[in-house]
Amino acid sequence: MWKAPIVQETRRPRQEYSARFNGDSDAIFQDILMRQAVHKNRLVSFEPRRPCQWKEIGERK
Repeated sequence: MWKAPIVQETRRPRQEYSARFNGDSDAIFQDILMRQAVHKNRLVSFEPRRPCQWKEIGERK
């Protein structure tokens, strides 16, 4: 299954990105943080939601 063309096609960008940093996960993480800092308008944040209690979930029906 992992040798299917669609799987290879979707994994190729990840492998190329990893190869730019020689597979160093710390360097990849630093690059991601830098990209987030540069492109703040691309980030999405949501207001925290109050967790529901089981009783409240049943009452919604």
